[in-house]
Amino acid sequence: MDIQFTKVLTTVLLFFCTALAEILGCYFPYLILNQGRSHWFWLPTIFSLAIFVWLLTLHPAASGRIYAAYGGIYIFSALLWLRFVDQVSLSRWDVLGGMIVLVGAAVIILQPQGLLR
Repeated sequence: MDIQFTKVLTTVLLFFCTALAEILGCYFPYLILNQGRSHWFWLPTIFSLAIFVWLLTLHPAASGRIYAAYGGIYIFSALLWLRFVDQVSLSRWDVLGGMIVLVGAAVIILQPQGLLR
């Protein structure tokens, strides 16, 4: 497998894992505060947010460009969460917006002399 392709795939996978940890870190407090779930849910909250912060340190660099690309992946991940965890049907606008942010993230990630060079 091409080294550049492997770097891109690894970065995108890292972005998705980071997004999942961030979403979980916000979802557990929602369950506690709005759904009356056990205060024991603070433990996975702390764990999720700690993993989120650790995963941020693994990103290729700490820069606005990296975080902009991550933001697109985060938005797409949040829509997947909405559909498959919250069981909310996505509108065509949700799907279109998700595709737009994925394309935007790809443009940032794959630009010549971009994130992974």
